[in-house]
Amino acid sequence: MISRLARLDRRIARRCGAARLAGVDEVGRGCLAGPVVVAAVAFPAGFDLPGVGDSKRLSRGARERLFPRILESADWAAICVSAEEVDRRNVLAASLWGMERAVSRLRHPPDLVLVDGNRLPPGLVSRGMAVVKGDGRSQSIAAASIVAKVLRDGIMRRWDRHYPGYGFARNVGYPTREHQEALRRLGPCPLHRHSFAPVAAVLSRLPLQEDSAAAR
Repeated sequence: MISRLARLDRRIARRCGAARLAGVDEVGRGCLAGPVVVAAVAFPAGFDLPGVGDSKRLSRGARERLFPRILESADWAAICVSAEEVDRRNVLAASLWGMERAVSRLRHPPDLVLVDGNRLPPGLVSRGMAVVKGDGRSQSIAAASIVAKVLRDGIMRRWDRHYPGYGFARNVGYPTREHQEALRRLGPCPLHRHSFAPVAAVLSRLPLQEDSAAAR
């Protein structure tokens, strides 16, 4: 029996006359550190992968079991949007820019792109459809969320070895209490997003601390 998420993709594809449909999602917008990772996934027409769902609701084990199956079955691409790019553009604009880039890197251009959320990237307006809470409704968007989540978590766990003390292996850059306490104690590392309020607050105090030290 076809899954609920695959059914929605088929219904939209038929309604829009799209032979190739791709889903796009991002992970990491709410983090204080690390990249935003955007993934695009296009399954073959009529394909159904049971178990695919919103990456936030799946266990780490479930995501990691589904991840290679998605990569084997789909045309996919992923983009890392750096913390510097997030600071330069703002996180929403950087995420939308990353979505355009991820879609452009698919081997075969899709006829229709389903984007999680209520905003379409400017470059995808003519062939895109915004799907609110799409990672829980569309198979292709959910698969993109899994790919982005597994890739980003892996990146942050590797960075934990280079920047110990922040707990990146556990919090993967999200503003947990542990992370924010470490940020105040250690100051920002090169992965931190300076435009985000908790990081900016720490940075604003650093010159004062330096001046006080020089006065002593």
